[in-house]
Amino acid sequence: MTKTNTKNLAARIAKIARDQFGFRTFLPGQKEAIESVLSGHDTLVVKPTGSGKSAIYQIATALLPGPAIVVSPLIALQKDQVDSIAEAEAGEAAVVNSTLRVSEAKEAFEKLDEGRLDFLFLAPEQFHNPEMLQRVKDAKPSLFVVDEAHCISEWGHDFRPDYLKLGGVVEELGHPVVLALTATAAPRVREEIVERLGMKKPRVIVRGFDRPNIWLGVRYAESEAAKRDALLDAVEEAEKPGIVYTATRRHAEEIAKALEERGVRVAWYHGGMKAAERAQIQEEFMGGDAGVIVATSAFGMGVDKPNVRFVFHYDISDSIDSYYQEIGRGGRDGNPARALLFYRPEDLALQNFFKGGGKLEEEKLKQVAETVIEEDGPVDAEELKDKVGVSDRKLTKALNRLQEAGAVEVLPDGEVVAATEPEKIDEAVHEAAKAQQEYKEYEHLRVEKMRMYAELRDCRREYLLNYFGEDVSGPCGNCDRCQAQEKTAAPEPKPRTQRVSTKRAPEQQAGPFPLKTRVVHSEWGKGVVENYEGDKIIVLFDDVGRKTLSLAAVLENKLLDRAA
Repeated sequence: MTKTNTKNLAARIAKIARDQFGFRTFLPGQKEAIESVLSGHDTLVVKPTGSGKSAIYQIATALLPGPAIVVSPLIALQKDQVDSIAEAEAGEAAVVNSTLRVSEAKEAFEKLDEGRLDFLFLAPEQFHNPEMLQRVKDAKPSLFVVDEAHCISEWGHDFRPDYLKLGGVVEELGHPVVLALTATAAPRVREEIVERLGMKKPRVIVRGFDRPNIWLGVRYAESEAAKRDALLDAVEEAEKPGIVYTATRRHAEEIAKALEERGVRVAWYHGGMKAAERAQIQEEFMGGDAGVIVATSAFGMGVDKPNVRFVFHYDISDSIDSYYQEIGRGGRDGNPARALLFYRPEDLALQNFFKGGGKLEEEKLKQVAETVIEEDGPVDAEELKDKVGVSDRKLTKALNRLQEAGAVEVLPDGEVVAATEPEKIDEAVHEAAKAQQEYKEYEHLRVEKMRMYAELRDCRREYLLNYFGEDVSGPCGNCDRCQAQEKTAAPEPKPRTQRVSTKRAPEQQAGPFPLKTRVVHSEWGKGVVENYEGDKIIVLFDDVGRKTLSLAAVLENKLLDRAA
């Protein structure tokens, strides 16, 4: 694009943003993303919730010839977006989902057919319907938006199998420009989003992860009872409203009842409740009727309550991705908020237990592949599940692994066909089983990185932002570790009973790379320098976990370089 065209595009974007949306300025990354989309680039935008991601596709669509198809996983999210578009008078928007009457869905598609619809919101599973897919294709969309795009990645924290089919849908639609949006995605997750959506020459825009108004802290407890009492005290004393996250439904109910006994206005929320009940509780919390909500990770997607003053975690999260997204629901009005994790090392066992479930054996993978090959043509996934005798989730995992290995192909309508010759099946199955094992190891590594956060001795914010690929350094001054170091900066007299250790502290030990430096290894990929022990360097690699290397070998053979 020439400089003149670039200037003209920027001027058009600014005019639409000002006249139609009332924007005086853009938030970080917004203008860059809109320009990328309008220049025809598939684009992945990683920005926190509440930072204006929806405005990107709304403004871009106003300058594109065809409609935008917006894929969103939750009905509540779809409704909120349609309402916001109507409020801003940003165009004609409609949603088609399972809650609509037949006449309402028909009206929406009639508008789409006649070119009177600017935005159509759909759930990913609706593309299983060949008729719906064809009607969307006939509308010739200019933009295909995937909201909550991390749901397509098994390496992410909220994987949804129906998202896996979206790459095929994009191609079936003739590959309109793809815009993927997510509030949290570590580098590996970003790579998988790009790959699975088949994004062409993508631009990846990561902006605004730092939330300096949120104080970060961890409170250690020696027993479960002590941890529980500490949490109850903290919630009782904290400014409301607030959110408490737990790992289990039982904990959610128990903590909520204990808070209720202390006179706190509280409700609990988890996936085991009826949908109508969950919707009512969320609505009451958003409206201010509940001062505190105690919930599992089922609560939160699409929740944008600006004045949440605290987010406490009674149980440690399964990953940094989950944790950062959950604490990011605090302080969205820009005022101070607190994120506090209550932690015992024993808590890690629960998350590792969750990660250990759902084992997918090589024999079961082979059974799925052979069943597909034995069919003369496409086989329905539901029929395949019954023949093999596995759950929906396990079948989805198996098909995903086998498709990656080239054994089967999952069609846009959800049917499955063989993609290799019978004599090559053993090789493909072995490759699929190996990939599954690597995934399980990565799941445990995610828990390990959460442990590192909980037991961190340095700035917590720096650790979190570095995890998401933001290049920051130096203390933030607004976390418990920074504040503790400030208090101990001045030398204090040593108590008489204190023993003076002759062992050098890890952070004082010299080495070729400072602690927390991002490095890269030719075989193991990227990682972070975690520690030095004598003549050894310890590196926590993103993909293969912790490795201990000889310093002499690292220096002599140049095994590590600083990561770009």
